[in-house]
Amino acid sequence: MTVSGAGKGRCCCVRVSPSGPSAARWLFRAETRFPAAGRAAAMASAGGTYRLRCSVAGHELDVRGLSQGLFPPGGFVSVSRDRTARLWAPDCPNRGFTEMHSMSGHSNFVSCVCIIPSSDNYPHGLIATGGNDHNICIFTLDNTAPLYVLKGHKNTVCSLSSGKFGTLLSGSWDTTAKVWLNDKCMMTLQGHTAAVWAVKILPEQGLMLTGSADKTINLWKAGRCERTFTGHEDCVRGLAILSDTEFLSCANDASIRRWQISGECLQIYYGHTNYIYSISVFPHCKDFVTTGEDRSLRIWKRGECAQIIRLPAQSVWSCCVLDNGDIVVGTSDGIIRVFTESLERTASAEEIQAFENELSQATIDPKTSDLGDINADDLPGREHLKEPGTREGQTRLIKDNGKVEAYQWSVNEGRWIKIGEVVGSSGATQQSSGRVLFEGKEYDYVFTIDVNENGPSYKLPYNISDDPWLTAYNFLQKNDLNAMFLDQVAKFIIDNTKGQTLGNTDTGFSDPFTGSGRYVPGSSSGSNAVPAPDPFTGAGRYVPGSASNVLAPLSGVVDPFTGRGAYQATDAKAENIYFPKKEAVTFDQANPTQILGKLKELNGSTPEDQKLTEDDLILLEKLLFVTCNTSAETPTAQQLQTLWKAINWPEEPVISSLKAIRLVRDDLPLVNPC
Repeated sequence: MTVSGAGKGRCCCVRVSPSGPSAARWLFRAETRFPAAGRAAAMASAGGTYRLRCSVAGHELDVRGLSQGLFPPGGFVSVSRDRTARLWAPDCPNRGFTEMHSMSGHSNFVSCVCIIPSSDNYPHGLIATGGNDHNICIFTLDNTAPLYVLKGHKNTVCSLSSGKFGTLLSGSWDTTAKVWLNDKCMMTLQGHTAAVWAVKILPEQGLMLTGSADKTINLWKAGRCERTFTGHEDCVRGLAILSDTEFLSCANDASIRRWQISGECLQIYYGHTNYIYSISVFPHCKDFVTTGEDRSLRIWKRGECAQIIRLPAQSVWSCCVLDNGDIVVGTSDGIIRVFTESLERTASAEEIQAFENELSQATIDPKTSDLGDINADDLPGREHLKEPGTREGQTRLIKDNGKVEAYQWSVNEGRWIKIGEVVGSSGATQQSSGRVLFEGKEYDYVFTIDVNENGPSYKLPYNISDDPWLTAYNFLQKNDLNAMFLDQVAKFIIDNTKGQTLGNTDTGFSDPFTGSGRYVPGSSSGSNAVPAPDPFTGAGRYVPGSASNVLAPLSGVVDPFTGRGAYQATDAKAENIYFPKKEAVTFDQANPTQILGKLKELNGSTPEDQKLTEDDLILLEKLLFVTCNTSAETPTAQQLQTLWKAINWPEEPVISSLKAIRLVRDDLPLVNPC
């Protein structure tokens, strides 16, 4: 066995060559990098490679929603934070798209769009858009102003879906969904306890689906909830229909689930390493595409991630698939990009190179990405890129001229593509947050293990609080691998985590509820050490029958349940380490969307003289996004003044304002926006 390198977030190789005729050659690589995208080499060969068709500029801010249009054929509609909706028609000679129609009618940003099918009165259909002004605007293709406006929601309309006979289903941050027919609200669907982020009307049976930030999906019939689907561990952000009996969902837990209408979860897909914002199905098949906060568009074929395309923008908000199979993507930089597997529609070599140059100049912050802790001193140089990758989407870090660069392997093109420069990783200082998201959960380490150099890759997630032997055993069992490797796998884990275990890594007291550390009964730093205080009693750990040994309670405090001695709260001389708090408490993680949603909800019930205006809410939204994304921009005085205004609310609503204050502290670790 040979070992080179060690430590969290660094590359390490261990080769184990067991004896015997059935012995396999194992290659262990310790990585806290992007999880494997699946058996990409095999999947990539099953279909064509998607490459850039064109980049479409026009919107001034984030493109939040996309939908394939009815007319003209091959076109699509986009909506943006710049308060406009735009219809784009294909410009065939140039492989691009031309703006055919611009629509405006919302007083705040537009978040979603769908097409209402054609009718006798409107043969080209209608365009429905939902916005932050709580309204739904219905447009024709020959007028920039709305045909009519649907009012009824009490908060942002964030999802729309159309059905037969002009039926429209809308979802809102007000926790409800509404069914509309023409300009009338026919019914309100109530049952979710948080924002309704996604809605879909099923093609048959009169059924409707709603996905919510309460982590559930509801199936509705005639206004009644027939079934609730549970399984996602975070906000459900998107829905897509596969057939009359099956559908897909995506969520902030970085997973995609395939469901049967009867309630069974048929399959879970993992690949994204951050929030998944949108999902869209290819025509006439069950393949689909997804986009998310990990800057990627992912193309799924036959249940596997066949291709990963990185975008030069942090948030890839929306996507839709055109009838010809081309994929349209909207991002936080306001640019719409279209990708195709048709050679005739592929962009010129100059345009593709310009796109790759833009991508290579993007910056990646390891604190908010999935790269984990990075020690630049341990990274290899450019010569490392001469070695081919082993799977689609594999990420490799190198150090070149003092900079850390990230590259992604493309199986179809057989080359490494630069996807950005890692900022804040120079020197040997590790980042404060190096946990890696794998299959919807966070881990201290995610090791990649290859069985044989040309064999499949396996992921081995590990937390320092885990038992390395049990972890190794479960890993071998899960992947049906030979138990003879138990010692090698366990030793590999121990060597590459520096033998870290919970209890010897933190000498301070811990609280099992706050997450600052795990309470370990009887743990101490030495034989004469004072035992850690029990978080339930505020004193030492009670040990039945204990007398004067080191495990006895502190300061003579006796067990309050047995009656052995009168327990007096005033007798406990040990200092309470939890109260009072003399320093500000900051959030290690936060969900800005939920905070903002709660602020808006409570604003509706606040007295008129203290209520925030729409402009105030826009400032607060911008404040949260500035604080929680990777921008170096600092809050403005006007934003902070608006937040201070919210702090003067009555007692109950002010709690959400205090949460926002914790987010704007300079020493708070940045959190990705939702």
